[in-house]
Amino acid sequence: YEDVHHWRLESTVCFTGEIVRRDEETVNPSLATGKVELMADEMRVLNRAETLPFPVADEPDYRLSRRSGKARAPNAAQAATTDLARASMAARAEMIIKVKEPQPREYEMLRSDHVLFTYLHLAADPELARALVQIGITAIAYETVTANDGSLPLLVPMSEVAGRLSVQAGANALLKVNGGRGVLLGGVPGVAPAKVLVVGGGVAGSHAIEMAVGLGADVTVVDRSVPQLRRIDALYGGRVRTVFSTKHTIDSLITEADLVIGAVLVTGAATPKLITEEHVKRMQHGAVVVDISIDQGGCFETSRPTTHSEPTYVVDGVVHYCVTNMPGAVPRTSTFALTNVTLPFVKQLANLGWREALGRDPHLAQGLNVHDGCINHKAIACELKCQYRAAADVVAFPSVSVARQASSA
Repeated sequence: YEDVHHWRLESTVCFTGEIVRRDEETVNPSLATGKVELMADEMRVLNRAETLPFPVADEPDYRLSRRSGKARAPNAAQAATTDLARASMAARAEMIIKVKEPQPREYEMLRSDHVLFTYLHLAADPELARALVQIGITAIAYETVTANDGSLPLLVPMSEVAGRLSVQAGANALLKVNGGRGVLLGGVPGVAPAKVLVVGGGVAGSHAIEMAVGLGADVTVVDRSVPQLRRIDALYGGRVRTVFSTKHTIDSLITEADLVIGAVLVTGAATPKLITEEHVKRMQHGAVVVDISIDQGGCFETSRPTTHSEPTYVVDGVVHYCVTNMPGAVPRTSTFALTNVTLPFVKQLANLGWREALGRDPHLAQGLNVHDGCINHKAIACELKCQYRAAADVVAFPSVSVARQASSA
């Protein structure tokens, strides 16, 4: 009691324990999770929030859930009980807000009348795309929502986190004990620093550059955008070598790099494989590649998705770090960064309904990936060779001209 006496309703709390099914006489039908309960072994306050980010009295019935840690499910029966809690929540929900895309065991919990708002990366996941199309759900993807300047505001914070993490992960993988070359990124007086090659100078690449420069590495960035290269050159006053990206420049730079960071993005589409198997074979033994683009298929031919528990593998003597959802390694930072930008859109969708919200905001409408059995994003439909139906045919925009402008952005 003493531990919980000072908790506020707004506190973010982590309970770790075992989810069990309630006895029939203790089932609470008024709660979405009333059929199960958590036998807690540990309780921690993750964040003592002072206030909610919006006045509850003025808003619809928001039911926010935050999961942290793992509930033990050592056998199939307890695993099924854990799924029951998730299914109970989904059964009552109209809009489902996630971070990571739905997993295969969650497909059966989704309905055609659900609105799903999360990261999807469908171009790199045909199985998920087929499942959402078959369900007929309305799926709005964070990563394709646009802004007035053409940027991707809901992807930016995670790209920032992943870009910064990529250098930390790369530096760790370069340690000899982890299979790397045994090179210190910043070197020491009398010993040259590690050579870092960043492929792509966008948001993720720029943040990777910032971290690598801060650690004293010898940094080179390649990009096909001359304005991006000019911006980076001006920002660092020549401390970062900027090179226009061609096959020849990558061929010449890849062999001397200690750490290569892939930060390539094509909105809505699978990432092009800019680093080939032959490139990897020519790299130094113990060199490291970090593929930030892995959520969109990866920009290395030798990339395959890994997890935080088993983040690396070795191909031709080169250590590969290809963790999907890299920001999951720093959940506190990532949660605040993401909710800062997603909350306004969540409120629009909840207050107006998804059709009116997308109709009023063509940039939010760019996030519509799937509706009523069709793919609604052209790049994704082309990548997957699926039936395409423009968002303008689904949502009533204020004017046709605005809709056309949005669909061609």
